[in-house]
Amino acid sequence: MTSQTTVDKADKAPEPVSVPAPAKGLRGHPWLTLFSVAIGVMMVALDGTIVAIANPAIQKDLGASFADVQWITNGYFLALAVTLITAGKLGDRFGHRQTFLIGVIGFAAASGAIGLSDSIALVVTFRVFQGLFGALLMPAALGLLRATFPAEKLNMAIGIWGMVIGASTAGGPILGGLLVQHVSWQSVFFINVPVGVIALVLGLLILKDHRAENAPRSFDVLGIVLLSAAMFSLVWALIKAPAWGWGDGLTWTFLAASVLCFALFAIWETRVKEPLIPLALFRSVPLSAGVVLMVLMAIAFMGGLFFVTFYLQNVHGMSPVDSGLHLLPLTGMMIVGSPLAGAMITKVGPRIPLAGGMLLTAVAMYGMSTLESGTGSGAMSLWFALLGLGLAPVMVGATEVIVGNAPMELSGVAGGLQQAAMQIGGSLGTAVLGAVMASKVDNDLAGNWTDAKLPPLTPAQLDQASEAVQVGVGPVPKGTPPDLAEKITSVAHDTFISGMSLACLVAAGVAVVAIFVAFLTKRGTNAEAGAGAAHI
Repeated sequence: MTSQTTVDKADKAPEPVSVPAPAKGLRGHPWLTLFSVAIGVMMVALDGTIVAIANPAIQKDLGASFADVQWITNGYFLALAVTLITAGKLGDRFGHRQTFLIGVIGFAAASGAIGLSDSIALVVTFRVFQGLFGALLMPAALGLLRATFPAEKLNMAIGIWGMVIGASTAGGPILGGLLVQHVSWQSVFFINVPVGVIALVLGLLILKDHRAENAPRSFDVLGIVLLSAAMFSLVWALIKAPAWGWGDGLTWTFLAASVLCFALFAIWETRVKEPLIPLALFRSVPLSAGVVLMVLMAIAFMGGLFFVTFYLQNVHGMSPVDSGLHLLPLTGMMIVGSPLAGAMITKVGPRIPLAGGMLLTAVAMYGMSTLESGTGSGAMSLWFALLGLGLAPVMVGATEVIVGNAPMELSGVAGGLQQAAMQIGGSLGTAVLGAVMASKVDNDLAGNWTDAKLPPLTPAQLDQASEAVQVGVGPVPKGTPPDLAEKITSVAHDTFISGMSLACLVAAGVAVVAIFVAFLTKRGTNAEAGAGAAHI
């Protein structure tokens, strides 16, 4: 038997299925299932941003270097991004309920272990474990929703799921700031333990295992190795490019290794009996468009938002908690917009909501390119709210397009694809828009410095000043007179804003491209299979 069998099966229309009777009691109830997985998903999404607030305190308490602290984020991100698709396959093979519960237990245990750690090496090690278990949890949650909800309610469920992720991600800096300021950095991790216990208890009581009759029975070990190597090389190159430089040989070595591993993976997948990702999946234009759309959305959103945090804290001088509060319009519109987007997509299909969402995102990013050092909270809130309103239908619609257009037996892999696309897009956005920002600052800083009649800088001093300005910090030496310090800070802020403006314009351009991609999507052709999944 060759992979052609898998291809043929993926190309066929889904077989008619009978819709099961409504679930009685707790186990398998659709809306209770959504509530249960939302608790676990909230824990992982919150951790994606809450830890950034704790990093300075961790660095000070454990005597860590800046590079060590970077690994607190990079170790987690690498483990998550590299293993998401494989983790989705594990759910397809062994059942999404079991995979979800293992992810919850492992994530909570790793969080507790970080809080008990007394060295930076242990913190980084357990952050990697957090990423691995988080990768198990996220695709499994989507697989459970796909299997539990009938087609006509799946979009609403994914809308609420997206709402939880958006609210948790945006709420991380606020909660993290409060915990670090009033308790300790360890509390940022300890909080996951009771949340994990709640998610575990609810999961044991409520979640019901669903598996397709033709679920995979074997593992594509070489495919897992090749895909993991490809993802690692790509993400690692994107993480290190700002430090190494885009023209550096190491950057291009890892990018070339990624391309080679992806090519070998694609060749191998056509030869193996049960491939990790049947390439026939990508014959579905809507599914492929959904993956591309998720990447483009994450580039525009994550990349643009990366600079906004520096703008709020370093240009406007806000505390982490205050900057989080200023982003509440974005969070609020995602909370309101996600379930509404789910209902709209159910009625009219995904194309118009997705294209409209990316249009609003493009307008919002253009508006953010007009922000100045003196821009008031009202104008900022307008663009942040518009961004949240634009992102909501894209988060919901692209997820449904990817998961709904995949066969039921590959729902975990599809969920992994959705999450991996978002992680890669976020990494690309931060790296590429970061390069745009760095280039603009390097080009403008020397001229702005001279025009302000500031004391001349040596090339080495200019490089150091440029690094500070790229995050909105004025390179003011100790002992500088107040008037001169104010002038240096003003030049730094103006230069930073010019770089941020260009980066936001590029993000707006990416969003415009995504509008056209959105018209290639359509409602999931396999979504009906979820309502009739086999119960075991």
